Amino acid sequence: MELRTLRYFVAVAEELHFGRAAARLHMSQPPLSRAIKQLETDVGAVLLLRSAAGVTLTPAGTALLAEARALLEQADQARVRVATAAGAPVLTVGILGDGADPAANRLADAYRRQHPDVEVRVRDTDLTDPTCGLRAGLVDVALTRGPFDQTGLTVQELRADPVGAVLRADDPLAGRDRLTLADLAGRRWFRFPDGTDPVWQAYWHGGEPREGPVVRAVQECLQAVLWNGTVGLMPLGHRPPGELVVLPLADLAPSPVVVAWKDAGPLVRSFARLAVGAYRA
Repeated sequence: MELRTLRYFVAVAEELHFGRAAARLHMSQPPLSRAIKQLETDVGAVLLLRSAAGVTLTPAGTALLAEARALLEQADQARVRVATAAGAPVLTVGILGDGADPAANRLADAYRRQHPDVEVRVRDTDLTDPTCGLRAGLVDVALTRGPFDQTGLTVQELRADPVGAVLRADDPLAGRDRLTLADLAGRRWFRFPDGTDPVWQAYWHGGEPREGPVVRAVQECLQAVLWNGTVGLMPLGHRPPGELVVLPLADLAPSPVVVAWKDAGPLVRSFARLAVGAYRA
């Protein structure tokens, strides 16, 4: 069994969908299907059951998934050890949002234990680039949130955070239990600079063009609400200053917390695996 074929199998087993797995692997679906069929021939067992509803693992597939993950991790660790022997490896991580998230702290601890000789450099980014510099080649992997344009990137969801509207505590709407986007029609709204990722911008603007102050950082968003009485959005798990409140929005999809990368070297793949464990613990 080739490591590349095992990576293909793990992607399909995790996505439970050939189309999504092909997109994640940046390949077309036919060669992926052929590779999985060849793997099933090699191991002498059906690994995946295909139907119109999607893909399910057989008992043999479940057994292979555990073994494949272990083999791939061992291979990545071997590559890292070789890189370490050749000179201290470096991983540059882009982080957007709340650096105090307990899950991010768990990830840092896990990665340090797994790769004590790797130098991790962190690039903290503002709200104008949700990919944290991935497209520009400034970072190797990004710990960020969506939605954003995923073209050319591999993105794995770690968690989904409900989002609410940020208001001043004395706002006429602040006493409600929850709001809808229609309740905020006509209000001034903090917004991002022109040229910001349009998918990202549309989500945080509530799906409509907005008028209001331009912001680039979380603190600027909060200050825009505090000083100007504008409206904005933020994850419900975040706590604003006492002068502000966050009310759940009933008709806005949660914002996913994701790990994203462009080129999947062993350090990046290990980071992504450990991120899944840290954020889903």
